Amino acid sequence: MNNRLSNSRAEAGAFMERDHSLHPPAFTPGYKSSVLRAPKQSLISFASTLSEKTGPAFGHNMLGEYDNDLIINFAKPGEEAIGQRIVVHGRVIDQNAKPVPNVLVEFWQANAGGRYRHKREGYRAPLDPNFGGFGRTITDDDGYYWFRTIKPGPYPWPNGVNDWRPAHIHFSLFGTGFAQRLVSQMYFEGDPLIKICPIVNTISDPDAIDRLVARLDMNNTIPMDSRAYRFDIVLRGRRSTFFENRKEGN
Repeated sequence: MNNRLSNSRAEAGAFMERDHSLHPPAFTPGYKSSVLRAPKQSLISFASTLSEKTGPAFGHNMLGEYDNDLIINFAKPGEEAIGQRIVVHGRVIDQNAKPVPNVLVEFWQANAGGRYRHKREGYRAPLDPNFGGFGRTITDDDGYYWFRTIKPGPYPWPNGVNDWRPAHIHFSLFGTGFAQRLVSQMYFEGDPLIKICPIVNTISDPDAIDRLVARLDMNNTIPMDSRAYRFDIVLRGRRSTFFENRKEGN
């Protein structure tokens, strides 16, 4: 991965409006937590502020040597995390298919047994003493990122009588402005739990769900070591300059 930060001028202009048809509604009774969390009043739209259109800036000197290797970044010397070894990689681009360089990509997940390292974790699967479950990296000039980890396990959760979360990895990305930030989840191709997950089913567009699924990428495996999964991420793009105050091309 390219470790040099670019000094080129950041792209200016307002961010494109979100397509709310691709996002789940705030109130979805099948996902019980949303009942109390959903806004009670209609949403109000505000123009983006300067602070939302610019920053944040991150330097590579803030990253540890093994921050993008969850197999060893929490392990004792000479030890490694237990589970199916995988590489997750892809590109971060915007809505105009332009690469977004120097993006801080953070990720966290359950261990191979489906348990998080968290003091409020209620699932009784065993903890892996050599797996912390979190890491981070920064995209290169072409928007490319990668990290190594173990495939997380599914786990039950107290939503319905017998609801299970499919195996997934959480992502948090900061783009070229706070308004571009994305928090999302990545699922794995072929997992039968995706179709019956109450959280996934809050998304009404099947194509939008499909874009949350990482594809098995046998061309980028590490032979005799790790399978690879490809997961490309799209952040909000910038609007182009108006043509004679009309929206052609926007």
